[in-house]
Amino acid sequence: MAGRFEIHRAGDESYRLRLTDAEGNIVAVSPTFKSLSMLRDGIKAMRENAATGIVVDLRQQQA
Repeated sequence: MAGRFEIHRAGDESYRLRLTDAEGNIVAVSPTFKSLSMLRDGIKAMRENAATGIVVDLRQQQA
């Protein structure tokens, strides 16, 4: 089973998205969205960008 996007209420008129893996572990939590349409746009952007995203390792800071 693939991961899933879970929509949660974050207030009276705001929403938050959680991305979970196949085992139900939370992988990512979104900022708060003011509407469901904005949240759906966020899901669409995550789907489009995740497949082509570049991994950047920031553990070592340059002096």
